[in-house]
Formats: sequence, structure tokens, C-alpha cells
Amino acid sequence: MAVLSRRVRPDDWKPVGVDALEANALKVVRSTENRSVIAGPGAGKTELLAQRAAYLLQTGEAPPPRRILAISFKRDAATNLAARVRQRCHRNHAGRFDSMTFDAFAKGLIDRLGQALPDRWRPRPDYEIIFPNDRDYRDFLYQQVGTPPASVGTYADLQGIAVKTFERRHLVGSPLPLDAWSNPTVGQWAADRLWQTSLHEGKKSVLSFPMIGRLAELLLRVNPMARDALRLTYSHLFMDEFQDTTQIQYDLVRTIFLGTDTTITAVGDNKQQIMRWAMAMDDPFAAFDADFAGKRTPLYNNYRSSPELVRIQHVLAQALDARAVAPISQTAGTIAGDSCAIWDFSTPEVEAARLAAFVAAEMKTHNLGPRDFVLLVRQKAPDYAAVLEPAFNAAGIPLRNEAGTVGAVMLQELLAEEAPELAITILRLAMTNRAGRYWTECQEALAALQGITPDDEAAQSRLARELDAYAINLSKTHSTPPKSKAAARAIIDDIISFVGRDRLIAVHPAYGQGGWLEKVLDAAAVHLSASSASGGDWSTALDAYEGVHAIPLMSRP
Repeated sequence: MAVLSRRVRPDDWKPVGVDALEANALKVVRSTENRSVIAGPGAGKTELLAQRAAYLLQTGEAPPPRRILAISFKRDAATNLAARVRQRCHRNHAGRFDSMTFDAFAKGLIDRLGQALPDRWRPRPDYEIIFPNDRDYRDFLYQQVGTPPASVGTYADLQGIAVKTFERRHLVGSPLPLDAWSNPTVGQWAADRLWQTSLHEGKKSVLSFPMIGRLAELLLRVNPMARDALRLTYSHLFMDEFQDTTQIQYDLVRTIFLGTDTTITAVGDNKQQIMRWAMAMDDPFAAFDADFAGKRTPLYNNYRSSPELVRIQHVLAQALDARAVAPISQTAGTIAGDSCAIWDFSTPEVEAARLAAFVAAEMKTHNLGPRDFVLLVRQKAPDYAAVLEPAFNAAGIPLRNEAGTVGAVMLQELLAEEAPELAITILRLAMTNRAGRYWTECQEALAALQGITPDDEAAQSRLARELDAYAINLSKTHSTPPKSKAAARAIIDDIISFVGRDRLIAVHPAYGQGGWLEKVLDAAAVHLSASSASGGDWSTALDAYEGVHAIPLMSRP
């Protein structure tokens, strides 16, 4: 598929790589207004944003050197959108598209500019990221914080704070004041004590991602120059998975872009709000439309589900919203008979056996592979895996709990981490046959890390020679998969040394804080060693690492 490197007139622009877009999608792509786009399952949200990026970049509606910022809730969504834009745009254009998660965006601001925060709110540069839970907040409120001053409240008042809502309502519930809270409530007093303890006591500052988000909003609120720099940098903002937006994230966007010429496109599915988690806003679409004069635009097509599945989904949607409009399926069904069923079993063991038998039969009937299936559980994936794994093994189908942990990292997170993902791609290039596509992926990733532009032919040629030489040497030095964690770590470290640890940290700031890169690389070594335990060749080990031949068991984050 050829993509345009030259500028085209807006009236002459056509969708790239697809036959057509539905009418409302095309309106969004060409829009000069702020839009809130309601897009249900299978509506093509990623394709919509990729086409909008292509339109803006190829027509000059996003004029150079200004850029497009795309912020997603989850890392895989940010990665997928960036990849789709690279497919739809020439590299010269795609280079002006920044796709990241809200957490990465906020963390990048703090890492670069955090020392400009007021003393009271300034973290140490080498702060550590933590993931506190209800038990941590319970211990703090009931054992560590002490008794509030009489002017604030009593210890009984402190005990009246609900642990499950302390973070949302008090710690990060509203924008931080420039100074301490005046006339604080007991909840604000406790929150301030936790903030000051986390920032200024101990060897390092310790912060959760929601706390980082609040600090980033304060940073830009009190630093007009930094705020204006972002406004000048980004002519357009995309917000994906908007239904999951938290108040913290929304306040950050509002502080930066409210009242500016940056055009915002917010895309999500308001029907999915029944799944909203504790930190999500009740109705971010209404807030966006009110604050940014967003024009509500629904998408109707469903490119993922068969007509029968769309019919079932609409029944569920109407239970949430009687005004829900029926989507239009744009795909043919691939199976005959029922496409949705509720099964009730007498015991977990019977359920596991029946599921394994069903999947095995479907694989045989439709010539499907393990990765064509997924087992999704709401929570407690290890408990389910303990029952399901023996049944699936008995049916000859490996099952992998990707919600489990490897070292200090969840497996499904490890597989999405940039550093080990690049290391595995380099191993694929060096150790397996027919590795052409891996060479292209490695070349593009290394060029991005080194800041080499697509039109710098001399630098691209030099990089290609270095990559070829390294891959040949790697295959000679490590001709067989590692037989221990230490051997696996040595291979990973060798690759990271070639890639450039400092370059990784510069491009992915999260790796520069709290020992996260070390945890990720150690987890990758543990997983690579375990994946090599069968004694097979490199192709077998790397397939096992990526779970190519196993059905994934996942849980919704």
C-alpha cells in the first residue's frame, strides 16, 4: 500500500488503506471542531483516529512543525494506534504523531519539569513509583497518620473515612492547592500528611500514577511557559477510550488545552461505563461537551461482529440505555448456529472439562489456532488457571495465565513493555529463518531511538550495517537458548547494551525511575529462561515466550 509523502488538498484527500468510511466517521476525520465520538464495540475507533491523523498530516491541517498528541487509557491501545498511523502515513508524517498513555504523558512532564514545582509539592528526581492498595491506605489511616489536630477533627472522624474512597475523594479527588489546604477537613488533613510523607520523608519520594497526574496538573497550572509550550506543540489532541477517563486525567487536559486553538477529538463508548472502575468519571462525555463545546457524533457501523452478535449486543445496550441506536454489522458471520450462550455447570471441574472439549472441537472444525481464542475472567485468574489448566492440557491445548506475574511484573504487561519487546524482536531476527519483517521492525525501532529520520539515507545505511553485524554475531555467540536465568539475563543485557540503555531511558522516561527498567529486564530473563526449558531451538523458545501456541487466560484490568 502506497502512502503519500507530499501534501494534498483537503478536498482531494481520500481514506487510506480502506475502501470507505461511514458518513459520520468521515465527518469526524475532516472536522475542524472539537468532537465527542460515541463508538461502540467494533466501530473502528483505532481506524477512525488513524484516518484522522492521516488527513491532518497529509493535508497540512496539522501544519509542521506542530504535532498531534494521542492519549489512551491503556498501553496496548496507545501502541496499536501508533502502529496503525505508521501504516496509514508516510514516515515523514507519522513522525509528528505522538501516542502514549495518560500515565506516560503525566510522568514525562514530571520527569522533565518536576523540579519547577513549588517546594511543598516537589518530588526528588529519583522518585519511585508505587501501587498502593486498600491495605496500605488502611494502615496509614488507622496506624500511621496519628490523631488530627483538634481544630481539624477527632480520631473518630479519621476512622470514619472509608478506606476504599480515601484515594479518590481525598488524596487525588481535586486539583492540588498551591499551598496547604486552608481550613482542611479531616480527609484533607490525612491526604496532606500522606502527600508530605510520600514526597519528603524516606530515602526517595514515592508516588502512585494518580499522584503523578495531580502533580503534573499543578505543574502546568503554575508554569504558564510550560503550558504554552505544549499548546504550541500540539495542534490536535486525540483522547481514546474516553469513557475510562479519570477526573485527574480530565483536569490535566482541561488545564492545558481549555480555551486554546488545539482541536480535540474524544472517542469512546458510553455504554461501557457500566464497567467503569473506581477512579473513572461518571460521565466524561457530558463534561467534555460542556467545557470544550464538543459536538456529539455517533458511529453506527460494526466491523467486528456478525449480524447475530450485533443483535445480541444491542439487546444488552438497550438494557443500559433505551435510546441506544442499533449498530449496523459490516461483516459476515463465520459460524453457523448460536453465537452467544450462557452455560451453567455443577462444578468448576465440569466447567473446565466442557470448555476444553468445546475449544478443541472448534479448533478442529474451523482450523483455528490457540491465539484465536481467549478465556476472560473478571478477577482471581490464578484460581481459575489452577482448575482450567489441567483440563486444557488433557485436551492437548496449552493454557497460559497472562494475568499472572513473572518476577515483579504481570506477564501481559511484560509482553507490552518496549525494552523486552525490542529484545525479543532482535532475537527473532538473529535466531530464526525468514526474519525479513523482524529486520524492518528492528531498523525502524532503532532509528527512532537514535533520532534518525527516514530521509537521512547515510545514517539509515550505517544503522542497517550495524544491525546486520550485530545479528550475525548474536547468533554465533548464543546459538542455543539459555539454560538458566543468569544466561538469559546475559543475553538480554547484551541486546540492551547494543540498543543503548541511555537511549531507551531518554525515549521511555518510565525506565529512568524507581528501578522499573531493571525489574522489566529481570522479568524478561525469568520468562525467557522458563520458555527455553523444553530444550528446543530458538524458534520454539521464542514461540513459548510470546505464547504463540497457548490459549491466553486474561482478566480485565
